[in-house]
Amino acid sequence: MKKPTLLALAAAGLALPAALSAHRMWMLPSGTVFAGTDAWVTVDSAVSNDLFYADHQPGRLENVRVWQPDGTPGRLQNGATGRYRSVFDVQLDKPGTWKIGSETTGFMGSFKVGGEEKRIGRRGPPRPGEPAPLTIADIPANATDVNVAEIISRNYVFVTAGEPSTAVLRPEGRGLEMEPLTHPDELVAGEPARFRFLIDGRPAPGIKVTLVPGGKRYRDAEGATERQTGADGVLTYDWPAAGMYWLNATAQDKKAANPRATERRMSYAATLEVMTP
Repeated sequence: MKKPTLLALAAAGLALPAALSAHRMWMLPSGTVFAGTDAWVTVDSAVSNDLFYADHQPGRLENVRVWQPDGTPGRLQNGATGRYRSVFDVQLDKPGTWKIGSETTGFMGSFKVGGEEKRIGRRGPPRPGEPAPLTIADIPANATDVNVAEIISRNYVFVTAGEPSTAVLRPEGRGLEMEPLTHPDELVAGEPARFRFLIDGRPAPGIKVTLVPGGKRYRDAEGATERQTGADGVLTYDWPAAGMYWLNATAQDKKAANPRATERRMSYAATLEVMTP
């Protein structure tokens, strides 16, 4: 898993658990299903309160990766960052399902030395001349009031050129992941979709999953739906209408990779396109 600095993790707002970020990071592809292998997909990336409406800050392109249908690295092209959003292209020159997004891990929190509080990581963009944020390795043995969380965050879009494939859908076995039992590029309004959520490769029961349709700017209510996974870690959802949806799941436990961390906070987000029947 790619491990950017805590600065990159915090400043990007990469779908952190709600307790850490009031804003939500999202990616919005120009489409998810394309014919043949001569197509391009354009993806917007931003952090905002209203999904798919860029009004806060852009996503960070240095955190974005591209996986080709066979799982090997692909290429992000024509990247640009503006005041409120970033945008980039991916050339879909191989058949199958591509994965585009970010996988980040790091530590964030605080501790005290001699009564003075110090912070691990940074919650916002750096100021000119500001020193690099402290890391968990900087916590001295005499530190008190240590309250540090390991953060594992994933955020994806899935795009298919020609026939769907499944290589990039396979879980890695670390943190919170979604194993699609229904292909994410074969979602249809009025038809139930099934997704299995895993923690460290094992089915995760009772995981809270939020689904939000796009278009909040044009309606009074957000329209979010909250569900929980069953005993087998599976969530079944019947899409009420076609359109783009933001899916987000969160979980936390005490299984942090570093013994100085007091907990592990995990999140998984994906933008999914639901087609008309």
